[in-house]
Amino acid sequence: MADKKKTGAAVSEEPTADPGQAEDPVRSEEAAAEIEADAEGTIGAEFGDEALEPEQAKNDDVKDRASDAYHAKVTAKAGTMSGLVTGLIKELRPKQWVKNVLVLAVPFLAGQILNPDVLVKAVVAFVVFSMAASGIYFVNDAIDVEADRAHPTKRNRPIAAGLIPVPIAYVVCVLLLGGSLAISAVTSHTLLAVMAVYIAVQLGYCFGLKHQPVIDLCIVASGFLLRSIAGGAAAGLAITQWFYLVVAFGSLFMVAGKRYAEVKLAAETGAKIRKSLKAYSPSYLRFVWAIAAAITIMSYTLWAYDIREEVQSRWGLISAIPMVVAILRYAVDIDKGVAGEPEEVVLKDKILMVLGAILAGCLALAFYL
Repeated sequence: MADKKKTGAAVSEEPTADPGQAEDPVRSEEAAAEIEADAEGTIGAEFGDEALEPEQAKNDDVKDRASDAYHAKVTAKAGTMSGLVTGLIKELRPKQWVKNVLVLAVPFLAGQILNPDVLVKAVVAFVVFSMAASGIYFVNDAIDVEADRAHPTKRNRPIAAGLIPVPIAYVVCVLLLGGSLAISAVTSHTLLAVMAVYIAVQLGYCFGLKHQPVIDLCIVASGFLLRSIAGGAAAGLAITQWFYLVVAFGSLFMVAGKRYAEVKLAAETGAKIRKSLKAYSPSYLRFVWAIAAAITIMSYTLWAYDIREEVQSRWGLISAIPMVVAILRYAVDIDKGVAGEPEEVVLKDKILMVLGAILAGCLALAFYL
């Protein structure tokens, strides 16, 4: 009786090739190309499917964050004062503060960014959000320290690498979050309410909600929305609902791209990922970011028409052009699976930065000309 492969599916019986027969070089090249395409994610194997993964060669490139050489360089300073100071600065993640520029959006779009009183309150909102966000990074990485140590790149984070002891991480977290709330209370009760909601939601995320599929996407996206609300709350300004829809779904668009990068990395490297990410397939995340991008473009276009009616300027409508091009440009990075860190994508892509400058210029002409 002929043996059958234990794959769970019926296997047709085909003539067995002669062991002495040379392998067809054309078919060998086709098979190799298919395996390479699968490794790049172009075939699209889902979680749960059996995918052929080539054995990864040992990487000793000290510049590669996933290499053992880079990890050894990071952990070399563990247990030293210089390592602690370096780790604390790195754990604050100053690059992430670029997200907090959103607090300036409402004052800018309300035509009040040049008002000294409004500008000062917006800057305070930027500071308290930077403090709160950094505090959340400390507590999140302290909770995830064991999981991060099993991840090819997250093991280089200061807490996972041993640069910052876990108890110190919690102390710094309390100081940052407490300071954020204290400064907010002095500035505006409305800002304090926004910051309290932000911190409560983010702590809920850290302590369990991040393991809930879809909920984790919504919470991360809500952080951007709350940043935009905070800018108006600090200065007592209001803005059209179209702007908030643009921020909400634009954020969901980027978050879905971030999750896609994490899922693709796990599929290619076998890295351990949390429960919520295992519930996502690449096709589902594509579905999410496609819907989010469509709603973002639609909301922005409707808002652009409102701008033309309210301030009698066509520059708001013209601004829809760089906005749409920027979304399509960013979608290229998402589709490649390299949008795991949105702020790095934006800062490294000069075309995106130019499009952002053109967009801001058009809006400035609309509201300040």
